[in-house]
Amino acid sequence: DITQLRVGQKLELQCQTGKESGAFWIRQDRSGTLHFIVFISSTSRVTFGGNEKTATRFEARKEGMFYHLVVKSLTPQDEGKYFCVMVSRQILYFSPGQLVFLPGTTTVAATTCEPTTKHGISEDPNLNTPDPERRTEEDLNFFCHIFIWVPLAGACFLLLIALAITIVLCQQTRRRRCRCKR
Repeated sequence: DITQLRVGQKLELQCQTGKESGAFWIRQDRSGTLHFIVFISSTSRVTFGGNEKTATRFEARKEGMFYHLVVKSLTPQDEGKYFCVMVSRQILYFSPGQLVFLPGTTTVAATTCEPTTKHGISEDPNLNTPDPERRTEEDLNFFCHIFIWVPLAGACFLLLIALAITIVLCQQTRRRRCRCKR
């Protein structure tokens, strides 16, 4: 039980999943941005951000159904809400979150993973995370659309002009034929 957090303190968080599927640890900072910390596989394999096996500020391990995250030396940049996340049968489960704030704010609460419904996600006003990969994908999609739709629109415009010219020429030749027969 942590009652008072201090700068430089070692902090250990744990999550009990009840499943053998591995767990992710992520942190939501004060601005609402999510930060991936580590993935711990069901076979105890640890992968930190950048596909690294170790991290200078964190340790992680699995013991039975418990997934542990250790902040080696707490700093103000480590403040936030820590989530244990797991995937089971294509369902994403989030823990309620463990608050980690230095004195003057809040202490840490125990966490177990629970299913999160769409309703639960939309209720969290702080969950406003810009996704840079999604933004890049949207930009690429925009340029792909330009390269596809602009030439297609140009071709349609040319076909429309050709159709208009054909109709005008056909009407002129019909008038000439009609005049000649009289």
